[in-house]
Amino acid sequence: MSLRRDMDRLFERFFDSEPLPTGRAGMFEPTVEVADCDGHVLVKAQVPGVNKDNLHVDIMENALTVRGEMKTEDHRNDQQFYRRKFRYGAFSRTIPLPVGVQADKATAELREGILTVTLPKSEQAKAKQIPIKS
Repeated sequence: MSLRRDMDRLFERFFDSEPLPTGRAGMFEPTVEVADCDGHVLVKAQVPGVNKDNLHVDIMENALTVRGEMKTEDHRNDQQFYRRKFRYGAFSRTIPLPVGVQADKATAELREGILTVTLPKSEQAKAKQIPIKS
C-alpha cells in the first residue's frame, strides 16, 4: 500500500507540473511564434491576463524584447485557497529576428491575451526576383 501511495504522489507531481515555461531564475517567459512572411516578420506572444499598460516592446538591431508584469488580484481576507498556481510578477523574453526589419514602421496589437507585433522587412532583407534568360 505504501508503494502505491508513493507512485500516486509521483504521478500527481509529474502531471501537476508548471504549465508555463520559465527562464532565468524561474522567471516566466511567454511562449512565442515567429513567422517570416512575404514583406514582414510576424511575432506573436501569449501574455494572458496582462494589461497593455504593463506591457513593453523594444526592437533592437536583430531582436525583439517583450517585457511586462502580471499583477496580482486583490484577494479578500475570507478566501482560503486550495490550490494556487497562477504566476505573478515581471517577465521578459528576447526573440531573435530572422532578418533585418524597419523598427520605426513596426506595429503592435494586444487582443485576447495575444500580443501581435508586425515588423516590415528592411529593403536588404526582402527577396528579389531575378529574371531567367533563355
